Amino acid sequence: MTVSTGSGGRRGRFVRRIAGKFHVADAASGDIWDAIQLARHQDRPYPLDYISRLMPDFEEIHGDRMKGDDPAIVAGVGRYNGAPLAIIGQQKGRDAQDRAYRNFGMPSPEGYRKGMRLMEICDRLSIPLVTLIDTPGAFPGAGAEERGQGGAIAHSMMMMLGLPVPTVAVVIGEGSSGGALALGVADRVVMLENATYSVISPEGASAILWRDAGKAKLAAAAFKPTAANCYRWGVADAVVPEPEGGAHLDHDEAARLLDGYLSRTIRELQALPIADRGRQRRERFRRLGAVRDAGV
Repeated sequence: MTVSTGSGGRRGRFVRRIAGKFHVADAASGDIWDAIQLARHQDRPYPLDYISRLMPDFEEIHGDRMKGDDPAIVAGVGRYNGAPLAIIGQQKGRDAQDRAYRNFGMPSPEGYRKGMRLMEICDRLSIPLVTLIDTPGAFPGAGAEERGQGGAIAHSMMMMLGLPVPTVAVVIGEGSSGGALALGVADRVVMLENATYSVISPEGASAILWRDAGKAKLAAAAFKPTAANCYRWGVADAVVPEPEGGAHLDHDEAARLLDGYLSRTIRELQALPIADRGRQRRERFRRLGAVRDAGV
């Protein structure tokens, strides 16, 4: 699998290349599309749902100290297992009013810059960082582009790559495009059982391939962004199980299952020397670009 975070042209070449690799039977099965719909389920737990269960004393920060605040990004610090932990998450919103307020979980540059404010705090105070990824992509509006959307995403990825503290990225729902990748450069990248993770949304891929977003099912069948496939390709380091039927049916159990993985993984990462942790992180992402077989 090839992952590209560059311009739309490079991304278009990526989806055109892999689209020629899938079989019609895959598109007809519907399994991949069903998985995507489950990852997008409106009742799935969002970052604030996990935070309220794992870190009841969470203190949120606001604003990027340049232009304003972006409610699509939740960022702050709380106490987890008796020690400080920072969390950055993409929040979609529940009802129509909240979804509009959160911009459907599509961050603007201000949101990523707010996240980077928290990364700087983590660096200064040696606080581990967890990111909770759930977005259809960064906001594509002209205003966001004018305010430096692409640069904010790239800077966020660069900062995460160089952070000296333990970092864990968790794809809790829909992880699509650069909007998700901006928070995904971590020591460990884990996906919930019914989450998806891809370089572009199925609708975006079908718009490039066929100039028809209605063919999203065909695009999804091409790059198969499910947790099982991402684990098989080495994009995800682990898959965390969900309650039977999906995380949307039992938020408490979903948080308990994620808690078990996070507590163990953070301890393991903290036990590593800083230099070793940084080297392993860089090597992890370099391996993703060393592709011998581009087939899917």
